Amino acid sequence: MPHEKSATRRAGDLAGFAALTADLGLLYGGDYNPEQWDRRTWREDIRLMAGAGVNLVTVGVFSWARYEPRPGAREFAWLDEVLDLLGAAGIAVDLATPTASPPPWLGRLHPDTLPVDADGVRLVAGSRNQFSPASRVYREHALAITRDLVERYAGHPAVRMWHVGNELGQVCYGDESAAAFRRWLRARYGTVEALNEAWATTVWSQQYASFDEVLPPRRMPYHVNPSQSLDFRRYSSDQLRTLYREQRDVIRAVDPERPVTTNLMGFFALADYWSWARDLDVVADDAYPDPGDPRSPADAALTADLMRSLGGGRPWMLMEAAVGAVSWRDHNLPRSPERSRREALQAVAHGADGVCYFQWRASRAGAERFHSAMLPHAGADTRVHAGVVRVGGDLARLRDVVGQRVPARVVALFDWESWWAAEEQARPTGRLRTLDVLRAWYRVLWDAGVAVDLVHPDDLAITGSAGYDVVLVPQSYLLSPEAADALGRAASRGASVVVGCFTGVADRDAHVRTGRFPVLLADLLGVSGEEWAALPDAGVPLAGPLVGPDEPADAGPRAHVLGELLRTDGAEVLASYAVGHLAGAPAVTRRRVPRSDGVATAADAGCAWYVGTVLPEPLLRRVLADACERAGVSGVVPGLADLPDVEAVRRGDHLFVLNHSGAAAHVRIPGEHSDVLSGSVFTDLVDVPAGDVVVLTERNA
Repeated sequence: MPHEKSATRRAGDLAGFAALTADLGLLYGGDYNPEQWDRRTWREDIRLMAGAGVNLVTVGVFSWARYEPRPGAREFAWLDEVLDLLGAAGIAVDLATPTASPPPWLGRLHPDTLPVDADGVRLVAGSRNQFSPASRVYREHALAITRDLVERYAGHPAVRMWHVGNELGQVCYGDESAAAFRRWLRARYGTVEALNEAWATTVWSQQYASFDEVLPPRRMPYHVNPSQSLDFRRYSSDQLRTLYREQRDVIRAVDPERPVTTNLMGFFALADYWSWARDLDVVADDAYPDPGDPRSPADAALTADLMRSLGGGRPWMLMEAAVGAVSWRDHNLPRSPERSRREALQAVAHGADGVCYFQWRASRAGAERFHSAMLPHAGADTRVHAGVVRVGGDLARLRDVVGQRVPARVVALFDWESWWAAEEQARPTGRLRTLDVLRAWYRVLWDAGVAVDLVHPDDLAITGSAGYDVVLVPQSYLLSPEAADALGRAASRGASVVVGCFTGVADRDAHVRTGRFPVLLADLLGVSGEEWAALPDAGVPLAGPLVGPDEPADAGPRAHVLGELLRTDGAEVLASYAVGHLAGAPAVTRRRVPRSDGVATAADAGCAWYVGTVLPEPLLRRVLADACERAGVSGVVPGLADLPDVEAVRRGDHLFVLNHSGAAAHVRIPGEHSDVLSGSVFTDLVDVPAGDVVVLTERNA
């Protein structure tokens, strides 16, 4: 029977996710799959969860076949018992719709629900994600099980949050998807003539007489039309979003109060999360940084900042992480309990109000049998589980962090559509990767303890850059006139604007803008180009003030991957190519931008830099340090860049200092501070052991 509505859903006058964290503090737990275990194990699990400080578990992500073993059947009694046990122990539940993995009978009875790949092969059941997002039959069954689940449990006191599906990222090229793609195109363009213009179908004789002739970009003899491919990516993301919205709306019709979300996947290439963000009551992310990658701490911080930015700066949630090794890489290095703890606290430092893992108890069988878990195969008397208990205690001590924000004066432009378009086939080089450039720029600021927000270029145009003193454009292949204008306005009010190579190349249809590039930014930057040039594998030596006078041309820093044949139109040349095809051409420039308010002093003027190549890290550091210094932006801890792999982030009243290195760090922080985690008191000098974290608050503040 459905449960009566709980009377304790709100904390004070807060609602949704804020009410949940105000009640429980920082959320802590993981995916729980009780259907894999017997009842006696359920009771042991809940006892150990309570001992570890777990206050939230996600239940039911892969339970569809257990709920509905035959079409139309419903078996919920086991879930009644599980939720009652969790609720009695004070453990909240994030109840998932089980729609990520349909039961095998659905694909057997309705093979048209199964996805088709780009080669035209229909995939089969036996794994997970075995559905086409466009399949109406799949959606009808997904909505039916969702509706029954929500109507039964919307009033259960243990259920405090709803979770739609899991890692939505399916793409289908089948006939039903083709029909849905055509409907999407009709809605976007209205007429086939407008479609032909947007796709430039005069190239290679591809004109369409009707929308009915259009297909998804299936396997072709040669290169796919880049505009067609870009639109199919847009459509595929929108199709997944409508899948989420349908299930969310079913939930909200019954339960309008509890938050609803789904788990994103960081910089996931198959869905545009900017377009999803407003549909999520809280942004939630699955993050699995590679312990074997020395750059992963900075990259994980960037992903966390993206999640915070998707929510407009509000707290987000780390929905899945790993306490040890994953099982899906070819070679799975473990993470120590110390590293797992540091990654959890790093997420909190960057704005997370919850940390959860996949999964609670390690599976005995199935594809994820060797994936680490909060309770490993060896049981509770293990180093891993002791680390889990420690993190639970840390998060309880950090309850005052709940709801606090991370202030940032630097913003970086990033959007999925530009990323997609920039990496289509047949471009000057296949080695220029949008995320590689973004990550390289971000790492420089991360090293210096400078906080960074991310923004969609069009949102920058709408909201302006007020509040940000440095605006970075590492690489925005697609750039609208409105976004370009917003960058000019930022510089004219005194901000530092730094633009990277291969930016502003194309319009929203992925058509190259004609004229000297970057066409929309040439006046702002005081520089313009006429040719993109892939660079030799060894790179090209650079010369000029940025490089320094004592660097020999053959042994000094080099430009890599891509260069541009530029000329200056009022900008100062900071570095140029010393030899080769681009010899003598500017590589890095800077232009002082007059202020729109009439302030004329050099100290108050804005500046615009153009980085027309991929710079080595030391030179990139000099450019970004110059931009920050001119804008009056400094790191949260002076001199942090001199401490390799030490991270500092301020969140509200708390200063997180994370030592990702293998050596003790001695960090100078003026004043007297207490470490919330250990109770230690520091005056002016903070000692952070190798691999450890301190969370400081000012004493007598």
